Amino acid sequence: MSVVEWETVVGLEVHCELETATKLFCGCRNAFGDEPNTNICPVCLGLPGSLPVLNRQAVEFAMRIGAALHCDVRPSIFHRKNYFYPDMPKDYQISQYDEPINVEGWLELPDGSRVGIERAHMEEDTGKTTHVGTSGRIHGADYALVDYNRAGVPLVEIVSKPDIRSAEQARAYVSELRAILLAVGVSDARMEEGSLRVDANVSVRHAGSDQYGTRCEVKNMNSLRSLGRAVDYEVARQVALLEAGERVVQETRHWDEDDGRTHSLRSKEEAFDYRYFPEPDLVPVAPSPDWVASVRAALPALPAERRVALASRAGVAPADVATVVSLGLDELVTSAIDAGADPRLALARAGNEVAADIERAPSLEAAAFARVLAMEGEGRLTATQSKQVLGELLASGGDPEEIARAHGFEAMGDDALVSVVDEVIVAHPAEADRLRGGESKLTGFFVGKVMAATAGKADGKAVTRLLRERLG
Repeated sequence: MSVVEWETVVGLEVHCELETATKLFCGCRNAFGDEPNTNICPVCLGLPGSLPVLNRQAVEFAMRIGAALHCDVRPSIFHRKNYFYPDMPKDYQISQYDEPINVEGWLELPDGSRVGIERAHMEEDTGKTTHVGTSGRIHGADYALVDYNRAGVPLVEIVSKPDIRSAEQARAYVSELRAILLAVGVSDARMEEGSLRVDANVSVRHAGSDQYGTRCEVKNMNSLRSLGRAVDYEVARQVALLEAGERVVQETRHWDEDDGRTHSLRSKEEAFDYRYFPEPDLVPVAPSPDWVASVRAALPALPAERRVALASRAGVAPADVATVVSLGLDELVTSAIDAGADPRLALARAGNEVAADIERAPSLEAAAFARVLAMEGEGRLTATQSKQVLGELLASGGDPEEIARAHGFEAMGDDALVSVVDEVIVAHPAEADRLRGGESKLTGFFVGKVMAATAGKADGKAVTRLLRERLG
């Protein structure tokens, strides 16, 4: 085992496609999943004589992102980023280099920690290349297909500072950033469709050192799970190299989800490799102070603010409501609490049952949700029955009372429940003696027996209370 303690250092580059109606510099439709090479024109194909015209809505969306991330929104200019690859037929990408629109911000995670934002700049997306062959990558491909529908789609690249110290924190950062992008309405942020893409710059250093190690950029992570696995693997790989007396080579690496490893892709490019120079066909972007102020003033409540508000209403810590807020269920829970529901029960049902059917959650009426919680709180429904009623509400709507009656749901009276509990105790004397002796895990055994004997009509909490009274 190593006697050296290593510290993980991660900086993330998140590319967010903006949900504008048209592309960044032309009037072509901005849409995912259309027939390949149908949303194209001379501008996004880079044909001679074509000129870009900047999309005003994309600029406003970029400013929304900057404002939400506490950035300084500044005048900016576009540059040409030169490289030769078939995904951009003009052989350069229009991006922002040393004068980006958003700089020096921060993002607060649910645990209260902050990650610095270095910049959030605008650029156009590239086309999509599909390498056809067994590997799915350029090495070993039989041929390649290029779809230029994505070329020219507006992007904001959000670059964090190297403040992230674990794979778990990296996942939390992207999850929080995604929630912010959805809250401000600039993107659908779907990683599975590529509208949110993450590259991780990973390095390690001796714990306590203020010097950064050699970093590697890891690409091709299309889920939070992939991100966490890729960071953990890359950290372990670099530590193993250094402890064997070898050195880490700065490069770009490809994450392979199937074998759970990163693989060398190419040497890491530096800025001079792209030969940046100002885009001669575009004027500087200089939003007026009034425009910037109006964008900031129009921001909705952001996830961090919503967590604090809901936590205050529920009497819990902000971290305890993070899942509910990230799923956009905080208004549902707040409405239920306002209607008299137990806050912790509302959080539990929203964070589990409603979250499990999140696609249908928008159709769930707050009043119906609150009524189910009230019926459970009053003892008219058991926890199991309450979950079933809630499931039907999510699936097809309706009235909670009628759904409960249709299923014959009604909580057992105390007298009937006492009788069943006593019968179960008598039927299992050995287990009863062990529970008396302190084997508390047997409580679950007896609760299960009672639930089976009552066809799920018993209230588990009431059963536990009666067991304590009977068996101590």
